[in-house]
Amino acid sequence: MAKSQPLKISPNSIGLKARRQPIPWPYLHIVMTQSTAPLSYKAAGVDIDAGDALVERIKPLAKKTMREGVLAGIGGFGALFEVPKRYKEPVLVSGTDGVGTKLKLAFEWQMHDTVGIDLVAMSVNDVLVQGAEPLFFLDYFACGKLDVDTAAAVVGGIAKGCELSGCALIGGETAEMPGMYPAGEYDLAGFAVGAVEKSKILTGADVKPGDVVLGLASSGAHSNGFSLVRKCIERAENAGTVPATLDGKPFKQALMEPTRLYVKNVLAALAAHPIKALAHITGGGLLENIPRVLPDGTAAHLVKGSWPMTELFTWLQATAGIDDIEMNRTFNNGIGMVVVIDAAHATACAATLRAAGETVYEIGVIAERGDNAAVLVR
Repeated sequence: MAKSQPLKISPNSIGLKARRQPIPWPYLHIVMTQSTAPLSYKAAGVDIDAGDALVERIKPLAKKTMREGVLAGIGGFGALFEVPKRYKEPVLVSGTDGVGTKLKLAFEWQMHDTVGIDLVAMSVNDVLVQGAEPLFFLDYFACGKLDVDTAAAVVGGIAKGCELSGCALIGGETAEMPGMYPAGEYDLAGFAVGAVEKSKILTGADVKPGDVVLGLASSGAHSNGFSLVRKCIERAENAGTVPATLDGKPFKQALMEPTRLYVKNVLAALAAHPIKALAHITGGGLLENIPRVLPDGTAAHLVKGSWPMTELFTWLQATAGIDDIEMNRTFNNGIGMVVVIDAAHATACAATLRAAGETVYEIGVIAERGDNAAVLVR
């Protein structure tokens, strides 16, 4: 007996007749099943198992950050936090930020473990400026394809930043979105909420001429100006002039040094001294950020040379070929947080901050503004 041959359907097997009448059901069934193989979410580019594995890696990291007030954290639809009862008239203070194009260097150099600290610092240092104690933090991690090890390194940095700031990593979101990001890249956003007694909110309203401006040293470029930083790196690489070290650290480490967290030390100083205003020196540098906390009609007169210019910022200025004004409105230039306080309390406040581990400089005074700029460096 002759063996039966498998049914083969070619594009022309139905012929011209199919153009004039419906395809019989058996033929329709065979044609359709050839082009409708099952598609899973994983085949579409979203790996739920990888996401679950990341959550399990994150849980012990988040647990280290738990503090008074946390009622329910990672795993629920929403995180729960009770404002500590020691506050009589608590006012909530919120902040959100990212890490910016510093992430491009993290991708290129495979240095993912510190950008999470940057993410936390950019928000909790902002919340601190109003005199608030950061209570909790949430993160958003977005990528095209989830690499669990990379994501865990990033979140490990976030957890460390929260731990150092005394705030709880209470929740977050990991979004795997195929086609949205190039391979190996991701984006970050962070959200912090803090609390301050209503009577102790820092507004800068009491700042007056004669007050002293203290500067707390930065750890480096922090998370601002990296579009220019990357251009400087490109220029130096093309010229073969990339330095081996900056400020005693390997070149890449010096540039990726995470943003300094000022929270605990400054909160201690706030509890001990009548600080009038704080300014977190981020994008816009000294020239754009200090005026945000000054009353109308006042200005900050900073003394050039009253704090050291590090090798990092000296290299950036020389490589970019820019003047002092452009430097002071792009980078923190070595000062990451500014404290404004009455002259009578400045020395004691500086001593408290130094004892806690901060490097403090007296960098200027508050003066009448007149027709001048809100910040002068001379």
